Amino acid sequence: MEGGNIYEASSSLRRSIGSGSSSIRRNNGIEVFSRSSRDEDDEEALKWAALEKLPTVARLRKGILASSQGGANEIDVLDIGWQERKALLERLIKVAEEDNDKFLFKLKNRIDRVGIDLPTIEVRFQRLNIEAQAYVGSDALPTSCLIEMGLLSSRKKKLTILKDVSGIIKPGRMTLLLGPPSSGKTTLLLALAGKLDTALKCSGTVTYNGHEMNEFVPQRTAAYISQHDLHIGEMTVRETFAFSARCQGVGDRYDMLAELSRREKQANIKPDPDIDVFMKAAATEGQEVNVITDYILKILGLEVCADTMVGDEMLRGISGGQKKRVTTGEMLVGPAKALFMDEISTGLDSSTTFQIVNSLKQTVHILNGTAVISLLQPAPEAYDLFDDIILLSDGRIVYQGPREHVLSFFESMGFRCPERKGVADFLQEVTSRKDQMQYWARRDQPYRFVTADEFAEAFQSFHVGLQLEDELRTPFEKAKSHPAALTTKKYGVGKWELLKANVLREFLLMKRNSFVYIFIFMQLTFMAIVSMTLFFRTEMNRDSIADGGIYMGAIFFGLTMVMFNGMPEISMTVAKLPVFFKQRDLLFFPAWAYALPRWILKIPISFIEVAIWVFLTYYVIGFDPNVERLFRQYFILLLVNQMSSGLFRFIAASARNMTIANTFGSFALLILFALSGFILAKGMINDIKSWWIWGYWISPMMYGQSALMVNEFRGHQWSHSLPGSTEPAGIEVLNSRDFFHEPKWYWIGAGGLIGFIILLNFCFTVALTYLKPFGSSRAVISEQTDSNEQTNGVGGSIQLTNNESSSNRVTNLEIQEEVQRSISSKSSSVTEATVGDIAIKKRGMVLPFEPHSITFDN
Repeated sequence: MEGGNIYEASSSLRRSIGSGSSSIRRNNGIEVFSRSSRDEDDEEALKWAALEKLPTVARLRKGILASSQGGANEIDVLDIGWQERKALLERLIKVAEEDNDKFLFKLKNRIDRVGIDLPTIEVRFQRLNIEAQAYVGSDALPTSCLIEMGLLSSRKKKLTILKDVSGIIKPGRMTLLLGPPSSGKTTLLLALAGKLDTALKCSGTVTYNGHEMNEFVPQRTAAYISQHDLHIGEMTVRETFAFSARCQGVGDRYDMLAELSRREKQANIKPDPDIDVFMKAAATEGQEVNVITDYILKILGLEVCADTMVGDEMLRGISGGQKKRVTTGEMLVGPAKALFMDEISTGLDSSTTFQIVNSLKQTVHILNGTAVISLLQPAPEAYDLFDDIILLSDGRIVYQGPREHVLSFFESMGFRCPERKGVADFLQEVTSRKDQMQYWARRDQPYRFVTADEFAEAFQSFHVGLQLEDELRTPFEKAKSHPAALTTKKYGVGKWELLKANVLREFLLMKRNSFVYIFIFMQLTFMAIVSMTLFFRTEMNRDSIADGGIYMGAIFFGLTMVMFNGMPEISMTVAKLPVFFKQRDLLFFPAWAYALPRWILKIPISFIEVAIWVFLTYYVIGFDPNVERLFRQYFILLLVNQMSSGLFRFIAASARNMTIANTFGSFALLILFALSGFILAKGMINDIKSWWIWGYWISPMMYGQSALMVNEFRGHQWSHSLPGSTEPAGIEVLNSRDFFHEPKWYWIGAGGLIGFIILLNFCFTVALTYLKPFGSSRAVISEQTDSNEQTNGVGGSIQLTNNESSSNRVTNLEIQEEVQRSISSKSSSVTEATVGDIAIKKRGMVLPFEPHSITFDN
C-alpha cells in the first residue's frame, strides 16, 4: 500500500510538473528539461506494447533495458554485453549482503502474481545402511595378487559407515549436518545425492518426492558439492562458472518463463523491466557467458578475482578460500533444486562463511529450495541461520529436527551446553568419548559414557523423533510432485551444445598452453637442423645397398622424431583427468564430448609440426626431388603424428597416473621401434621370431615406415641398377631389410595408420567412459583391538608421557571414582566444572618440551 501511495504521489507530481513545464524557461530560451519523465514512460510503454505483440519465442528473447544515457532500449537477451550485464546487476543487487533478499522477493512476487507454483523437492531416506569391506592391518598393502593365488589369507572386516538412519529433508528449510570426523557425513550426502561408490554395500531407500532413484536422474536433480577443490588451473573463475552453466543448461527455467509470460499477457500485467531481462537471460541456454554467472560471482564475493586464473600447484592463482567458493559456485550456476554441500567452509573466515550461508538461506527460504550443508565447526552466527539440525555420530543419527529443540533433547539425556560455549561445538563434542564428561549436568547421578546408539534410541522417544517417525509412516504422494521437480534427461543441453562448449574450452586451454606448442616447434626446428647436418645431400650417395641403408636411417630418424612429439599428450591428459572425472560423474557431458575436441583440435598442430620437419629436411637430405613424393611423405608423417597422439592419450586415460603413464608410454615406444621392421627385420634370421611376428603386424609404426620406404625407394633416383644386378637399386635396398616393395603398400600403410588413429581415439573415449579415478580409497582397520571398547562403557586409558617418566597414566574410571568422592563429600559444593577440573588435575600438564619465547623484529 505504501508503494501504491508513493506511485500515486509521483504520478501526480509528474502531471503537475508536466503541465507547468512549458512556462519554466531559462534566460536563453532552452527548456529546463528537454524531455520529461512522462515522455520516457510513454516511450517505454509503447516499446513494451510492441514487444507483447511478438510471437512467444521472439518475445522471450527480447527485453526492455535501461541505458546508461537514460531512456530504455529494446535488446536481444542473447546479445547482452558485459557492461549491460554489470549495469543490470548493479541496479538489482547493489550490495549482495543487503539486496539479495530484495531481489529474490521480486522474482518470487512476479511468479506468485500469476499463480505459478515453483517445483519443490522433499528427500526421504529410510532404513539406510551402508557398509564397506575394510582391510585389516597389513592387508591394506598391495598383496591382492598373493591373496588370489592362495599364498596369503585375506583378512577383511565389515565396516559399517551408516547404520539404520532415517529422516526427511524438507523444502524451504536449511538443514545443517554436524558430526565429528569419520561419523559418516560425506557418505550420507553422497547417498542422498545418488553418487555413492558402487563398491559400497547399500540397503534402504532414498526417495525424492516419493520417487525412487531409478525413476529420474539424481545427479542432475540434485547438486553435490564436494569438499575437494578440483578445477582447471589455466581457466579464470568466470570461465569456470560459464563452462559449468553452459553444460548444466537452464533446466525448466525456459518453460516456466514461457508460461509466466503467457499468463502476464492474459492478465495485462507489465513486469519490472530489469527483472524481466534478468529472467529471460537466465532462461536462455547456449550463451558463452550467462547472467547467472555474474549473479553467483556477486553473491559469493568473487567479483574481485573473476578474471584471475584459478591456478594449481604450478600456476599461481586465487587463494584457497576463493577456490573453495569457486567449488560451491560451480554447482550453484546450474538449475539443480536440491543442494548437498560437503564442508564448504574449509579455508573460509567466519564472515565469508556467514555471507555464503546467508545467501543460500535466502534462496532456500524464498524460492523453496532444498539444502543440506555440512560445516566444520560453524560460528554461532552461521549456526543460527539454519532451521534443522542433523547430528551424526558413529554412523547413527543422534538428532534430526528443528534447531530450537536440540539442546532440550540433550538436557533430557543429562548433558547441558555451557553458556559461553558454541552450540555447534557442543553438539560435535557431546557424543565424543573424550569430551562428553565435561558436559554432564546431573550432579546427583554418577556419570556414565552414553554411546551414539543410546542417543539414537532415546531420540526415537523424544517428541521430535516421534513426530519424524509419524511423518515417515505417511508416504509422499507422487501425484503432488511438481512435473518439473525431477529431471529425467541425462544431460542439461543437446549433444551439439555440449560438443561446442568442450571445443571452445579446449581451444581456450590450447591458447593458454601455447608455450608448450611453441617449445615443440622450436625443438623440431633444432632437431631438423641437426638432421640436415647429419644426413647432408652432398655426402649421400646411391651407389650401393649400404648407401640405401643410410637413407633408411634418415627416414627412421624422422619417423622417430614425429612419434616422440606425441609424448606431451601424456602429461597434458593426466593433469586434467581429476577435473574430467568430477564433471563426468556430475553429468556435465559424456566422455565423447570431451575426447573428440582433444583429437580434432590437435590436427592443425600436427600440420604445423610435420610441415616444419618435412619442408626443412626433405630436399637438404636429398630425398627424391619429385614434389609429389614430398607431399606423400608429409601425408604419412602427418598420420603418424596423429596416431602417436592418440596412442599416448589412450595410455594416459588408461593409467590415470603420471608415473604409470610415463612408464607405459616409454615401454610402448620401445616395442613400436623394435617391431617396426627397421631395427629388427621381418624375415631375417635371428631377428623377429615366428612366434611373435604378430607384434610386427599390429605395430602402427610398421605401416608408417613401410609407406615411407616405398615412397622413397620407388622414386626416379633409385630406378638405376646396381653393379651385378638387373633389378632397380631401390628394390635391392628394400629387399635387404625385407620391406615390401609393391607401390600399393604406400596406400596400405596410409590406410593402416588411419585405422589406428580411429581405433586409438575410440579406445581413449572408452577408457574415459568406464574407468574410475586412479587409486580409489580403501578402509583400513588396525590390527590392535580398540582399547576404548570396554564393557563398563566408560572408556579405556588415556596415556600422556614425557621424556622423563612414562608412569603418568590415568583412566576415565579413576576420574569417575574421584567425581563420586567429591559428590559424596559435603565439604565443598560440586559445580558443573568439577568433572573437567578433576580430569585436568589427574592428568596434569605433561609437556614434552621446554617453553621458549620467540621475538621477531622489523
